[in-house]
Amino acid sequence: MEIIIVVLPLVFLMVVAYRGFSVILFAPVAALLAVLLTNPSWVPAFFSGIFMEKLSGFVKLYFPVFLLGAVFGKVIELSGFAKSIARSIIKVFGEDKAIFVIVFTGAVLTYGGVSLFVVAFALYPFAAELFKATDIPKRLIPGTIALGAFTFTMDALPGSPQIQNIIPTTFFNTDTWAAPWLGLIGGLFVFGVGMWYLNRRRKKAVLAGEGYGKDHINEPDELGDVDLPNVWLALLPLILVATCNAIFTVWITGYTNKTFDFAAIGIKGVAPIEIPKVTAVWAVEGALFVGITSVIIFAFKRVKTNIKNGLQLSVAGALLATLNTASEYGFGGVIAALPGFASINNKLSSVIRDPLVNEAVTTTTLSGITGSASGGMSIALAAMSEIYIAKAEELGIGREVLHRVAAMASGGMDTLPHNGAVITLLAITGLTHRQSYIDIFAMTIIKTIAVFVVIGIYYLTGLT
Repeated sequence: MEIIIVVLPLVFLMVVAYRGFSVILFAPVAALLAVLLTNPSWVPAFFSGIFMEKLSGFVKLYFPVFLLGAVFGKVIELSGFAKSIARSIIKVFGEDKAIFVIVFTGAVLTYGGVSLFVVAFALYPFAAELFKATDIPKRLIPGTIALGAFTFTMDALPGSPQIQNIIPTTFFNTDTWAAPWLGLIGGLFVFGVGMWYLNRRRKKAVLAGEGYGKDHINEPDELGDVDLPNVWLALLPLILVATCNAIFTVWITGYTNKTFDFAAIGIKGVAPIEIPKVTAVWAVEGALFVGITSVIIFAFKRVKTNIKNGLQLSVAGALLATLNTASEYGFGGVIAALPGFASINNKLSSVIRDPLVNEAVTTTTLSGITGSASGGMSIALAAMSEIYIAKAEELGIGREVLHRVAAMASGGMDTLPHNGAVITLLAITGLTHRQSYIDIFAMTIIKTIAVFVVIGIYYLTGLT
């Protein structure tokens, strides 16, 4: 019964999300339904003490990133930089390479350390311009951005600075370059199969006579092809964001003091800030500010025309995206605190004996339930990492393999319909689950299969 209490609200939330209802409203409803079925007297405490704490904590930490990311994407669009880059890319690679270009650009940005949420905001104007110019159905944009930003560069490729590749280091005493060959093989598998799938979908659309489509919402403003900005100037803000993100990360990491204590400067009642926990956030915020400033400086005349309306749309989009994801975060926090969630974790641990397979299944299952790759992995490793290490040592399996399997598994089934990143991506592109989720789910299946491919290769070859 405890397990049903966890699964039932999860299914409910996935259904309402797929049908287009707001998760800002229904995530707390689903979470509190689970609490109600467990113990009605817990409902008020769980709502205030867990759901709202998780939601507000997410907003406090990430809203500036969402806001700056939305503004950056908008000024890139208003300046004509997006259209300039899109036109130049078509000339260089040809019209049949539009999908590859968006995937490759997303991969470069996320592997460079830019948050996947920011990449979604920044990539959409380019994707819309490219897909419109080459008459590819707009409904394929979310799946294309997801492949480039939410998959192999997030957790498979060695050295990725994304949080999904960082969390295992604290449990296994590894670094982000753990099991480089397995990570590379897994990443290439996801990229190759993902590209095959997207191109197959495009060819089917062409045969059916389907083009970009009309009457879409959240479309970039129409800009003429006359007097577009120089492509190298247009690329500069993107280069600045990636470069400054890396520079600021190193600079902030080099702080002598790892904690900023407000009491030390005479300010009482404010909790100290642990700098390592916010380094990545501060770095990307600073980098985005530099990127926005550079666009305004280099294309002021173009940007100023519609800047007021553009900023209003950016703020509205950022608020919606933040609250969508924060509500999912609150839902995951409530579900993870229930007895049924612990029961699922324990059953998975007892049924599957192989440490790598157990780790993969447990991590991806918990990530799917919570709707969060980082959340599901953190819960799984906090409960099971010592057991995995002990069993792996018995079998001669290195900790770096445990690291890579956990990281890749976290990004498997996490992108179910209720996932915050999925909902954010669809909101940015102005599309619905009905129109585009099937392609995102295909990436989810490909990534999940890739984890077991990597495990199989390890057992067959011993390669790490």
